[in-house]
Amino acid sequence: MSEALIVARGLEKRFGPVRALRGLDLEVRAGSTLAVIGPNGAGKSTLLRLLSGLTRPSGGALRVGRNRGDRRSRRGHVGLIAHASFLYPTLTARENLILAARLYGVANPAERANALLEEQELTGVAERRAGGFSRGMSQRLSIARGLVHDPEIVLLDEPFSGLDPRAASRLAERLGSLRTAHRTVVLVTHDLARAAELSDEILLLVRGQSVALPSQAGRDAATLERHYREAVE
Repeated sequence: MSEALIVARGLEKRFGPVRALRGLDLEVRAGSTLAVIGPNGAGKSTLLRLLSGLTRPSGGALRVGRNRGDRRSRRGHVGLIAHASFLYPTLTARENLILAARLYGVANPAERANALLEEQELTGVAERRAGGFSRGMSQRLSIARGLVHDPEIVLLDEPFSGLDPRAASRLAERLGSLRTAHRTVVLVTHDLARAAELSDEILLLVRGQSVALPSQAGRDAATLERHYREAVE
């Protein structure tokens, strides 16, 4: 059995009087894909920010990756694709990727940038400034940026948002290839069909707490939707 690359025990996150996460226990094994679902305000994005090292837990224990380094060292092993694109609007698409590659110490940054531009079908706009991109183009460039250092753990927050059907299909294929490459993926999504299709395990969060789902719900979208509605209503 693969080792757990993400382990949380009694994980808490508070924002003043608001408890965004309430004693969450979690294990994500190397090479697996976890889909995180739940209504707005359930704590899904907060969980990703904790896993990425962008914020600190208020309580409990959290380990991400094989080592026990600090949050800064963790970021070199984690790729985050979030609502914020982390793109520089005055830089071109190519320049954004080359800069990110250099920040992560990637060998041959220009070569890596070119490969990702081609993968995301952005070669034709590589010299355009990112600030002029459509929502869908920005999302594809953000995905490329999040994968520029080939991280062992990939965190995605609603990555299908703003993508046309072709781009969404390509992203689903890319997530499948990450599983084949034994990358560990945590996918936050409102799309229950995608959650059932792309994940090995599903975490349902409601008001910052995990809600148990039957094992069949992770394999069948209709079953997942039925139990989801029962849990959140």
